[in-house]
Amino acid sequence: MRAVVQRVSRGSVSIEGKIVAEIDRGLVVFLGVGREDKEEDAEYLINKIANLRIFEDQDNLLNLSLLDIKGKALIVSQFTLFGDCRKGRRPSFSEAAAADKGMKLYQHFISGFKNLGIDTVTGIFQTDMQVEIINEGPVTMLLDSKKTF
Repeated sequence: MRAVVQRVSRGSVSIEGKIVAEIDRGLVVFLGVGREDKEEDAEYLINKIANLRIFEDQDNLLNLSLLDIKGKALIVSQFTLFGDCRKGRRPSFSEAAAADKGMKLYQHFISGFKNLGIDTVTGIFQTDMQVEIINEGPVTMLLDSKKTF
């Protein structure tokens, strides 16, 4: 499972020009599910992301997590995180999970955030979305449950 995590002052998802989800201060998480991923991969990323110390404390040091600041989360499914661009010019998505498995683990991930008490909103799985963010810092983290990077 892979995630691109961006610290934001604002984020939203629109579909056909209508905002379907939005947050203020918190994290936008783009989440990709791989063919080999299991619930353990989701659990690893849930805990890692919720506790990532990427928000400033009173001394402007990155010492606070999303849980510490009581921030919000916007979670967006993005299978293209498993696009392999090493050969040719067209990405291969053969390592991305099939839609049914991807949806199941995406929902599990969302539930995990909500179970931690994080105010969580989402995009809509398998839908063409427009995502707007105001990235603070900018702070962007790349995470992989298999720890390949």
